[in-house]
Amino acid sequence: MMPLTLAVPGEENMIKKVGGSPETRKFLESLGFVAGGIVTVVSEIGGNVIVNVKESRVAVSKEMASKILV
Repeated sequence: MMPLTLAVPGEENMIKKVGGSPETRKFLESLGFVAGGIVTVVSEIGGNVIVNVKESRVAVSKEMASKILV
């Protein structure tokens, strides 16, 4: 497992675990980051990670992205 911040842009990854505090996990799950889901890193801009998850494009901070393990 590795944090989402280390994923190769354009490559599909399966989410293995979502870490962090209960509030952080709930927030990420509401965005579609759930174990077993597919996520693709699109790019990294200004400290944010742009990802495709559940057919949506979402920007999350590097700090949040480091809590998503693929």
